[in-house]
Amino acid sequence: MRNLIDFIQKNLYWLVFLLLEAVSLILLFKYNSYQGSVYFTTANKVVGGAYKLTSDVTSYLNLGKENAYLEQQNEQLRSEVIELKKRLRKRQRNFTSVNIHDTLFSGYKFVGAQVISSTLHRTNNLMTIDKGSKDGIRPEMGVVCSQGVVGIVYLTSRHYSIVIPLLNVSSQISCRMKNSEFFGTMQWQRGDPDISYVNDIPRHAKVKPGEMVETNGYSDIFPEGIPIGKVRKVKDSSDGMSYSLEVALFTDFKTLRNVSVITNYTKPERQALEAKADSLMQSTEE
Repeated sequence: MRNLIDFIQKNLYWLVFLLLEAVSLILLFKYNSYQGSVYFTTANKVVGGAYKLTSDVTSYLNLGKENAYLEQQNEQLRSEVIELKKRLRKRQRNFTSVNIHDTLFSGYKFVGAQVISSTLHRTNNLMTIDKGSKDGIRPEMGVVCSQGVVGIVYLTSRHYSIVIPLLNVSSQISCRMKNSEFFGTMQWQRGDPDISYVNDIPRHAKVKPGEMVETNGYSDIFPEGIPIGKVRKVKDSSDGMSYSLEVALFTDFKTLRNVSVITNYTKPERQALEAKADSLMQSTEE
């Protein structure tokens, strides 16, 4: 208490000055409309700026949760679209011949995952996701995102998986032109992470820049109709016997975070049946 009294005595003049200054400012802003409006305008700007800064920081911190939520919604929508296609094709059987690709839609489910590491500019780029065999993921399962195709699962451990993305010279994805049904093989050439190439397009195919490239559903990895990219240029192949298409990929691998793994539980059954058929045919030939 004594120290407080000593402090007040030593700084009495300053304290009185500050008190009078505060009283003067209060009287100035309270009884003068112009100065009052200037004060309130400035105060509102400062407070508003502080609130905006707080809101921006909070929104930025919540981006991860929002992206994860949107990817979950996309997984659900993709599953619903596939189910609707299955039902539509079943109804069409009453009016048209049976399409062999109807069966390719059965058994597909989606498991959400996050990319925890990836490379972009190597010859054989790889990607690591945070889901593995514990979550039902196996090698040769397709990986997609909200923009389109990402790649194929290569290796799995209990909690993680390695994915061969489109940006890998070993990656070969069977695809087709959406409007013309001509199909080919997509293969990346080292360099631009936004561009890949579709080879083996026949020369009589009338392909134009702007056409969409999508999966054709000829394998057990991807259902048909998943977007891959859009044609930028149509070029002659190296042997001149077909076209090579330069394709702008829909998936932005530079910012890719949330993905979904397509799990096809009917694939082992189909492979076992095909292996049995091959074995029987070989025994017959002998």
